[in-house]
Amino acid sequence: MTIEEILELIQNRQYSAIRSEFAEWNEADIAQVLEQLESTEQIVKVFRILPKSMAADVFAYLSLEVEQAIITSLTDREAANIINNLMADDATDLMEEMPAGVVKKLLANASSEARRDINHLLRYPDDSAGSIMTVEFVDLKASSTVAQAIDRIRKTGVDKETINICYVLDKERHLIGTVALRYLLLHKEDEIIGDFMNDNIISVNTMTDQEEVAKIFSKYDFTAMPVVDNEDRLVGIITIDDVVDIMTEEATEDIEKMAAILPTDKPYLKTSVFETWKKRIPWLLLLMISATVTGGIITHYTDALGTFTVLTSFIPMLMDTGGNAGGQASVTIIRGLSLGEIQFADLVKVIWKEIRVGVFCGLTLAGLNFVKILVVERVSLQVALVVCLSLAIAVLIAKIVGCLLPMLAQKVGFDPAVMASPFITTIVDALSLMIYFSIATNLLNIS
Repeated sequence: MTIEEILELIQNRQYSAIRSEFAEWNEADIAQVLEQLESTEQIVKVFRILPKSMAADVFAYLSLEVEQAIITSLTDREAANIINNLMADDATDLMEEMPAGVVKKLLANASSEARRDINHLLRYPDDSAGSIMTVEFVDLKASSTVAQAIDRIRKTGVDKETINICYVLDKERHLIGTVALRYLLLHKEDEIIGDFMNDNIISVNTMTDQEEVAKIFSKYDFTAMPVVDNEDRLVGIITIDDVVDIMTEEATEDIEKMAAILPTDKPYLKTSVFETWKKRIPWLLLLMISATVTGGIITHYTDALGTFTVLTSFIPMLMDTGGNAGGQASVTIIRGLSLGEIQFADLVKVIWKEIRVGVFCGLTLAGLNFVKILVVERVSLQVALVVCLSLAIAVLIAKIVGCLLPMLAQKVGFDPAVMASPFITTIVDALSLMIYFSIATNLLNIS
């Protein structure tokens, strides 16, 4: 049955048929159906017909906005059942977005174990490894046999985030090794775990930034990673599904900053007009004010424009090309910084490379433009030289500015994405005009 057919059943209030059909569905697909319903009342009604064993899993796939709508509409007992069956990291994410009064009520009705795990995770700073980890993992002893380990996994694994990787701890809960489930299945039952466990451990601290966590996952192709405290005691794990969310969040944030928009955690269609305005207007105001510099430069060279009015027609081309050249460099450098491919120590190498790229790009564009201006625009040779020489220098300067500003921004603690296209374009526009008019006044003998 398709999603459209399920939606039709919901409209016709055929809830028993829906319940039977959902029993065969994947939880993520059910969540997708709930997200498409128009009213909170419909969402809650459909959610309530789900089997209890499935409800918490479906709930974890929903957006925070829908989760809040559901949880505040359920009875205390129903809400407690959801919280108790959610993985601790998912429950913590929900608590962080709920009003304080609702959080207090939910924690009061949650089991003592769930309450302990949630409070444990809530104490870590936002965007840290501790705030996104889960405390549901399988821990083993180095002295255990394979048979004992498998028996422990059977007894406790159903409530764990993953059983693919198990963590070997000593008596003080220090992480001393890891063992994959497949190795347990391949070894003899009487073999000791400590004899074949992997003791080459790669872990992160609870205070490690989530973006750094994502980089480590990408580097080592992990599906799960242990999180330790300052004394190297295992306190949780981070799984790949959480890292995918982090990557999506960080990429969205960078894209918004690069477009001169304050980041938001809401989907576009669920963000009100007023909220969207608040996110966009600060940068627009700043860029508008900074653009007055460009106007001041043009005003300063009014005489040059009055004597050679043809110069005016080339201003848009010059500014756009310079801005695009700077944007290309900045986006490339910002990506390199984000992935850890470029460090501030590489500044000289980066600038030298962009200088060479700028020279090649500038000369190519200037040469082609020189022919075009003479053949199509039919201007004088002097004016063509002014425009093309200005274009070559503007592209070179734009490349240098485009690579330099993001690296300097990161060095002083700012997000390099802030220095992306809109901001760099404004700076490059001003520099391009200054170069253009300086060359024009000298080559055309304008006083």
